[in-house]
Amino acid sequence: MSDKQALIDEKNKLVEEMIEMQKKFMDIEHDKGISGKDYYYSQEGLLADYREKYAEMATRVVDLSHEIVGSTRN
Repeated sequence: MSDKQALIDEKNKLVEEMIEMQKKFMDIEHDKGISGKDYYYSQEGLLADYREKYAEMATRVVDLSHEIVGSTRN
């Protein structure tokens, strides 16, 4: 497998994980709602580190996309 293909595979895996996280978030939101307090300060379950983990994954996807096409992030 080429280096470029490895980057593409990593990006695709991250996107799939992000979609699953979004589905779980929406399930919680539809079942019982999510308050601002829960979203920002929850210490348990999916929401405990959701925002931070999702942001890290999204940043990695952007970085990988730039690396795949040979551009730079400004």
